[in-house]
Amino acid sequence: MRIDPEIYKASPLSDELVGMKAFVAPMPVTPVFLDIPMLTGDEVPHAPYIAASANPWPGSVALYSSLTDQNFGLNTILPLRATLGSTRSPMLRATTGLFDRGDALEVQLASGQLESVEEAALLSGANLTAIGDGSSDNWEIFQFATAELIAPRTYLLRDRLRGQAGSDGLMPDVWPTGSQFVLLNSVPQQIDLSRNMRRVTQNYRIGPAQRPVDDPSFRQMQKAFDGNGLRPYAPAHLRAVIQPDGAVTMTWVRRTRVDGDAWESFEVPLGEESESYMLRVVKDGAIVRTDVLTTPSYVYSGAAQASDAITLPFTVEVGQVSATYGVGLWASTRITAL
Repeated sequence: MRIDPEIYKASPLSDELVGMKAFVAPMPVTPVFLDIPMLTGDEVPHAPYIAASANPWPGSVALYSSLTDQNFGLNTILPLRATLGSTRSPMLRATTGLFDRGDALEVQLASGQLESVEEAALLSGANLTAIGDGSSDNWEIFQFATAELIAPRTYLLRDRLRGQAGSDGLMPDVWPTGSQFVLLNSVPQQIDLSRNMRRVTQNYRIGPAQRPVDDPSFRQMQKAFDGNGLRPYAPAHLRAVIQPDGAVTMTWVRRTRVDGDAWESFEVPLGEESESYMLRVVKDGAIVRTDVLTTPSYVYSGAAQASDAITLPFTVEVGQVSATYGVGLWASTRITAL
């Protein structure tokens, strides 16, 4: 019997085992809702933003919404992980329109990174950031020019511009340690919200986009949004002068939430259906007088003060009124004796 020896030679092909990746269970997504003012003027004014992070990041995140606890429909897809974190030092109140060169703000990120920018880029809108208490509508918008990396994912932020986009009306005396931090780059997106759904509570579910909406990795929450892109800014330069007869003369300057950056006109656009203000006189925390005005001035006569049984000191608050939104943020001044 003849045998061909070639059939006993080893094959030049090697059998390789197929690699198997370890299974990584989907983790819950951390969402942050931001019902904030318009930042560029091109946004949907009544729709809030959402930013999200997860570890590990699932590739993309899906937000579903429903008026009830069932029949959820796809609302928004977030393809990128947002830059989120929290503060590790307090940030005190500062003057708007000037650089805040106070103590550096220490921020620890859960995801993302920060970088310094030149002053020209800062004044063009770079490094826009939100700091808040985690609720959807209490955010101050600020910018920073310098970001110094001092530890893994930990930065010191200096040379800040505070109270941007009219958020100075929400600036507290201090943002405490542990405040939420969100970088407002192109990653956070506005959710789909109809105008008639403002201030209507809805159910939201958020989780990995590759998973069904009823997957255990999804988180559910109830939210209602005011649509703060429609909210008037607080008036500026509120002044009060006590006249010799005891009357208090008050004046202020209105601001606009739309198209207010141009210098060609003598006055900023109104931005609302009509010019209207609400003025409140407050004594010891109680509102003793409320007036609706159509001009940026008011005289609180001695007779009106006597009618209100009020004496110095007291506080005057003024807010611009929108027919769509209602009263915006308040400007206030405390009137004391001469």
